[in-house]
Amino acid sequence: MQTIFHNVFYLPMYNFLVFLVDILPGGNIGLAVIILTIIIKLALFPLSQKSITTQAKMRKIEPEMKKIKEKHKDQKEQAQKIMELYKEHDLNPFSGCFLMLLQLPVIFALYYVFLQGFKFDTASLYSFVTLPETINSQFLGIDLFGKSVILALIAGASQYYQLRYAMPAVTPVEKGKNLTFQEEFTRNMTLQMKYIFPVMVFFIAYTISSAIALYWIVSNLFAIAQELYVRKQAAK
Repeated sequence: MQTIFHNVFYLPMYNFLVFLVDILPGGNIGLAVIILTIIIKLALFPLSQKSITTQAKMRKIEPEMKKIKEKHKDQKEQAQKIMELYKEHDLNPFSGCFLMLLQLPVIFALYYVFLQGFKFDTASLYSFVTLPETINSQFLGIDLFGKSVILALIAGASQYYQLRYAMPAVTPVEKGKNLTFQEEFTRNMTLQMKYIFPVMVFFIAYTISSAIALYWIVSNLFAIAQELYVRKQAAK
């Protein structure tokens, strides 16, 4: 499995990054990271679009689902009515998760490329890819080989807003209402993802390198733009 991941996902991205650094003026690593990230996000766009559309549809039918849960207390009957609602709206709630899983190997490989740094090991290069003669790690006055608290903060902030747009809003619990275990679990997970994950992104981006921070910023900004675009299309 590790060999498949290395040969099918990691090596193509690694070689493409080296190729970009080689052809870009002055061997600018910052531009190479931005271009590689955007190209990968564009390649994954059809899968991400389907996932976001599914989430948008799920949010749209939330009031109807709430009515079903209030009306039908029997779990079996409740599940049946909810499945009928999904069928009525031509909605598969599990498709979004499946499509996200398909993207994970690509995302992990891209992350691993930046995690390894820019050693440019010739043993990992394809025969038609040459080592860059010049490498420029400076981007907007920041050394991408080093650490930058500014880029790390922007990465964390962009991650927060990306999750804010992508995840459903957490509504206040009505006074005297007892939540089910599933509702409580979902609520807690949503809150943790929205507020804890961006902090984790900041520390990871700052600990590893500025290149990781730049990758996260570009990826999050692309995801926010994609979320707004898909929502607009879904509304139409």
